[in-house]
This record gives sequence, C-alpha cells and structure tokens, in this order.
Amino acid sequence: MATALATRSAPTTSPGSPTLIGSVQRALRLMEAVASHTDGAPAKQLAREAGLPLPTAYHLLRTLAHEGYLRREKGVFVFGEAAVRLALGGAMQNRRTKIEESLAHWRDSIGVPVYFALYREEEIELVAVADTPYAPAVDEWADFRETGHAHALGQCLLGQLDERARKDHLARHPVDRITPYTVRDRGSLLERLGAMGQMQPVIERQEYALGTVCAAIPVTVGSTAGAMAISLPLHQEDRLIPAVEQLRSGVGSMLSSVAFSISI
Repeated sequence: MATALATRSAPTTSPGSPTLIGSVQRALRLMEAVASHTDGAPAKQLAREAGLPLPTAYHLLRTLAHEGYLRREKGVFVFGEAAVRLALGGAMQNRRTKIEESLAHWRDSIGVPVYFALYREEEIELVAVADTPYAPAVDEWADFRETGHAHALGQCLLGQLDERARKDHLARHPVDRITPYTVRDRGSLLERLGAMGQMQPVIERQEYALGTVCAAIPVTVGSTAGAMAISLPLHQEDRLIPAVEQLRSGVGSMLSSVAFSISI
C-alpha cells in the first residue's frame, strides 16, 4: 500500500525537460557568440565566450551545423542558411508590421479603410489592409488576383505595367463582368488603362463590389509597381476624392522610409 501511494504521489514532470531547456539556452549562447564575429570564430573561442565546456560546445556546434544554423568554413563557425532565413524572416515581419502601422495611421487620419498592394512575380498581391468595425474593408468575395480588371487597386497596378506585361496578365486573368458595372471587355479596359494619368487617382464605382466606391494611387518604388487604395460606401461617394487626395498628399514622404520598403 505504501509503495502504491508513493508511486501515485510521485511528481509528473517530464523527464529530461530541464536538460532540454538547458541545451536550448546553451545553443542560443553559442549563436550569440557567433553573431559577434563577422568572419566567424573557432570552437574554442566560442566555447569560452559562451561560458561552456569545450566538449559541450563541440556537441552543440555540430548539432547546429547539422541543422543548417551554422556552417564550418576554414576552421571557424559562421551562420548557415537556416539562420539567414530566420534573420530575413524577422526583417520581413518587421517591415510588414511597419507597413501595417502606416496604413493604420492613414485609416485613423482619414477615417476610411486603407489598402496596400504590389504587383510582384506577375501577380497582384494584397499585402495589407487597415480597417475598423465602423469603416470595414470590402469583402474579398472574388479573388483579388484574378479580378484586377475590376477593382481600383488592380487597375492602378495594371496601369503601371508596360503594354506586354499588361496583356500577359489579362491573358492569364481574362476580363469578366463580376458586377453590372465592371468594364465590359478587354479592349475597353486597355483603352481605359492607356488613358490614365501617370499620378492620377484611379476611381472605381461598384465594378468590384456593389454599393462600394474605391480610389487608388500609385506608389511605385524602383521597378516594383505598388498601389494604395481607399474604399467607401456608395452613399458616401462625395468623400472619395477629398479622402484620396489627402492620402496622396501625405504618402509621398513615407515612400522613402522603411515602412514602405518594397523588399518585403
């Protein structure tokens, strides 16, 4: 009975958990040591800087190298591809967060939903949207990538492409009337795109979503086509032009900041 009670009252901690946590901590200390050396460092130096016994450091360094987080070159350890991917992922997330913060600023300043999109790898990519329950974004009821001919963001992006890229896009994503107000055919769309002013807002009324009006402005950086847009309910259409002009007048200064770095 005593033995059984002792067995039942034994702690239920997972065997090896402290050891695993300690191993992770030691591995991170080694990664920090590697990060402090632009040209890498040998195992003995890394062990000393991380405060680890040399055999422990060797074991962890080999494991990190096997997993791709480190690699050994000419007797020193440097970051491997897996660590580089982590760093790039962190930088990407940081830039994306800054973009979202910028959109939120304009959403709050103007009082409308704000959208940001790029034309990347021959497709329309909706990068971020900032809205509120009181000023909701348009529901993506039809794929934005396939319906660029119908919405202001897409038309603004297509208008920045050269003629060949524009026609290639429309060959992959043909013009289709998704509302009674959508441009009726490819020829009409190309004519409209050709007549667009280089820096003028693109206005779209109920072509993508009934009861909604949208306006987009180009935010091209380098060779990448980008666009920002706003949307409003149809009954507030009188706010559309003043709102998009407010966006356009203020966004120029942001394009030089990391918040709108296109390398996201």
